[in-house]
Amino acid sequence: MELRTLRYFVAVAEELHFGRAATRLHMSQPPLSRAIKRLETDVGAALLHRSAAGVTLTPAGATLLEEARGLLARADRVGARVAAAAGASAIAVGILGDGSDLGARRLAAAYRRHHPDVEVHVRETDLTDPTCGLRAGRVDVALTRGPFDETGLTVRVLRADSVGAVLRADDPLAGRAHLEPADLAHRRWFRFPDGTDPVWQSYWNGGEPREGPVVRAVQECRQAVLWNGTVGMTPLGHEPPEGLTVVPVVGMPPSRVVVAWNKGDANPLIGSFVRIAKAAYRD
Repeated sequence: MELRTLRYFVAVAEELHFGRAATRLHMSQPPLSRAIKRLETDVGAALLHRSAAGVTLTPAGATLLEEARGLLARADRVGARVAAAAGASAIAVGILGDGSDLGARRLAAAYRRHHPDVEVHVRETDLTDPTCGLRAGRVDVALTRGPFDETGLTVRVLRADSVGAVLRADDPLAGRAHLEPADLAHRRWFRFPDGTDPVWQSYWNGGEPREGPVVRAVQECRQAVLWNGTVGMTPLGHEPPEGLTVVPVVGMPPSRVVVAWNKGDANPLIGSFVRIAKAAYRD
């Protein structure tokens, strides 16, 4: 039973879809299907129920998923300890703007437990660079939000958050139970500077060009709304300061919390970081 095959199985078990798992693994679907069938032959049990409705885990598959996650985590720790012994004892992590995410706190605690000898250099970036310095080579891995241009990057989704409109508490729309993008169509929004990733800019502007003040940080977004009465967007669950309120927006895709790194980077500290991040956000 090879570690690579176990990684294939974990991807299918987490995605519950062979196509999505193949995309995540950067491979085509037929060899992935063959690898899972060989694994089922090796263990002597069906691991997945396949039907027109999708893929589900069998009891044997659920057991293997739990064991495989633990085994792969141990393998990652071995690689990271060897890398540390060889001198690669530090990792630079880019984090986007607001550091209040409880998942990130769990991740930090779990990473310390697994790698007490690895020094973590945190580089916090503003909202103008959703990749947190990856493209410039300032960080090894980014804990950030999508969507953004993923060219040259590997991206794994950790969580998806619904979003809402940030409004002044006295805004005529503040008392609504929910809003649709059309309700905000003619309002001024905060914007990011020219040159900001267009995919990122478009998402946070509701998918169309906007007029309004230019901001670079979470606090500047809030102040733009408070002082100018503009509209902002935020993931639900972020408590607004006094004077502001958040109204859920329906019809917009969720904001994804993701971990990203440069394609082809084989640093074992990155692989371990990603696996620990997935566990921390799953919990």
